[in-house]
Amino acid sequence: MIGGRFRGQRLAAPPGDRTRPTSDRVREAVFSSLVSWLGTGDLPGDEALAGVGFLDLYGGSGGVAIEAASRGAAPVRLVERDAKVAAVARRNAGHVSAAVQVTTAPVAAFLSGSADVPYDIVWLDPPYAVGDEELSAAVTSVVEHGWLAPDGLVVVERSSRTPDPVLPPRLDDVWYRRYGETTIHYATRKAAP
Repeated sequence: MIGGRFRGQRLAAPPGDRTRPTSDRVREAVFSSLVSWLGTGDLPGDEALAGVGFLDLYGGSGGVAIEAASRGAAPVRLVERDAKVAAVARRNAGHVSAAVQVTTAPVAAFLSGSADVPYDIVWLDPPYAVGDEELSAAVTSVVEHGWLAPDGLVVVERSSRTPDPVLPPRLDDVWYRRYGETTIHYATRKAAP
């Protein structure tokens, strides 16, 4: 972990080549951006995301979700399709005593139902093999099925070599930051008319 109360903790990785974890450099930059967006830069690192609901889709072994919890986010939920990888995420969360709910399910199936609670930040870091249509459908489901809070933020990590994600019209104020081979796309939800 790079910040917050779990700073310096090492997390296990799944065996083999099952995930593509977000690099520490990119994760630090993104969380700095989130703190700036929230206006909580004057708070201690472990409180910078206090009270912020965080949904991590395509969560892998849990690095991003646990980082959010380390910085005070709650509730934090991670969705990972691969049962073995989700088990690693559960062990990682338990290792640092992070309150992260891990759900083993395909993202599309998970998002097809109505949200039990809207999240302030929804992070999507799909494998690069996930196509544009599938990613666009996932972001649309996040917005249409109530997973994103009315003033929430969607964050999408993609390869800098892929086209920008197609976002639903209910998202606006779109911006991005490029970090070498990785581009992070941000979008906020339009206010209701």
